Amino acid sequence: MQYRNPILILFALLFLSAIALQAQTVSGNFARPAVEPGSILNGTIVLKIPDGLHVNSNKPKSEYAIPTSVTFRAEGFKPVSIQYPEGTDRKFQFSESELNVYEGKVMIPFSITVPKRFRASRLSIKAVVQYQACTEEVCYAPKSVQLFLTAAVRRIPRPTSISSVRPSR
Repeated sequence: MQYRNPILILFALLFLSAIALQAQTVSGNFARPAVEPGSILNGTIVLKIPDGLHVNSNKPKSEYAIPTSVTFRAEGFKPVSIQYPEGTDRKFQFSESELNVYEGKVMIPFSITVPKRFRASRLSIKAVVQYQACTEEVCYAPKSVQLFLTAAVRRIPRPTSISSVRPSR
């Protein structure tokens, strides 16, 4: 009967670890609900990492650690900038040296350029956020989360030119 207790404890720990891993959230938004063609649109990707977990920063200080990264996929759109925050250097049981990590709420600001010739009434950008979550002892398999960020597209009315019209006689 004693052999069941360690097995039960192991399953309970695995179950709780799986729940903690699922508790991470990734979201994103644009700073404005509408944008004009040819302008720069700012936004933010937000990672919420529960207590007891961390993710590798964008520059984790180890060739084996998978960095947190954000990529954008949309035809004709190009990111102007992605501003990864500085992480915190921490030493963990599974690593010989310090790693640079994110913990808690992490905000990653970005900017994209809307093409001047963009004609649709709404834009939709696919953001892919890749990260690797870890506890004090182990790292889990990397995750890749897809987000779709949308905004309305406003057309700026062009000034009408007034041509001189001669009255007919």
